[in-house]
Amino acid sequence: MAIKRDYYEILEVERTASGDEIKRAYRQMALKYHPDRNPGNPEAEQKFKEAAGAYDILRDPDKRSRYDKFGHEGVNGGGFGPFSSNEDIFSHFSDIFGDLFGFSMGGAARANRAQAGANLRYNLSISLRQAAKGDSISLKIPKRVTCPECEGTGAAAGSKPETCAQCGGRGQVRHSQGFFQIAMPCPACNGAGQVIRHPCPRCKGAAVIQETRELSVRVPPGVDSGNRLRLRGEGEPGVFGGPPGDLYVILHVEDDPVFQRDGAHLLLTHEVTMVQAALGDSIEVPGLDEPMKMELPKGTQSGEVFRLAGGGLPIVNTNRKGDLLVEVKVLTPTSLSAKQEELLRAFAEAEADKPLNKAKKAFKKVMGME
Repeated sequence: MAIKRDYYEILEVERTASGDEIKRAYRQMALKYHPDRNPGNPEAEQKFKEAAGAYDILRDPDKRSRYDKFGHEGVNGGGFGPFSSNEDIFSHFSDIFGDLFGFSMGGAARANRAQAGANLRYNLSISLRQAAKGDSISLKIPKRVTCPECEGTGAAAGSKPETCAQCGGRGQVRHSQGFFQIAMPCPACNGAGQVIRHPCPRCKGAAVIQETRELSVRVPPGVDSGNRLRLRGEGEPGVFGGPPGDLYVILHVEDDPVFQRDGAHLLLTHEVTMVQAALGDSIEVPGLDEPMKMELPKGTQSGEVFRLAGGGLPIVNTNRKGDLLVEVKVLTPTSLSAKQEELLRAFAEAEADKPLNKAKKAFKKVMGME
């Protein structure tokens, strides 16, 4: 019975080699022993298969762990791995050979396989009040849709696509370039694997047409900039019977002239008079729906912030709301009547006669500050 070689020895790496080191080693081996570079050399082909089998085990952490513990028996005896031919190797490691040679090497053609349609993106600007209350918005989306006349076949009525005679429906043809055999998209069918002899007059054989679709999107209360809404199946149509993509509506909430936003909270600056701030007052401040009542305590200072619970935005997918935070700005009067000036001077004199103010005045005099 033939003795199976150690996988690390085959790839010429240490047992402690990283995944990247193992991949690099296999790339070098594949390039060195590639059959097209060594035509008619059974020894090179043998080493090519050995390297593929070794890489198949060592690139997989689970297989590598079992091999390290139990040897070849831990991975079903080893051999050349799950490969019955060189074509299987090319297909299994298409990423490796694509990197090496710049082309897809072997493997099954993708022609005629169902492919999902591309997703679409639409940027939607809404007002703060739309974000707060929610809204149903109509959108006009330019998009490609399946041609209704040919139902997506691209062929005129009474005909159908034919299998490409040049590639046999594979969508690929093979060419030799230097040492290598490369697979390229079939020039006769552009890789589709089929040709349309009698194109649909409406879509000209493209199977899709361009149109503007009107859609309605429901914006839930409490959304914020950057949130996205997904409309399933409203993207580009699929290919060869694949499902359509989705439409993603990306929201942008515009700045509001009255409120600033902080998550679910709203911030508002409200002006009050000096008298209101000094004596206190029951005032109204703007709200999202209607004015809200707020009690202004005596002696309120400019810059103080008051919280009105539940006056903010809804929190998405909950029954809770943020708060309205009101920053008070005390206005200093600029145009006073003679009577108002007289009253203010009397107020100032009364303030000066207070014991604390007298003490402050005496201290300033002692310190030479007056």
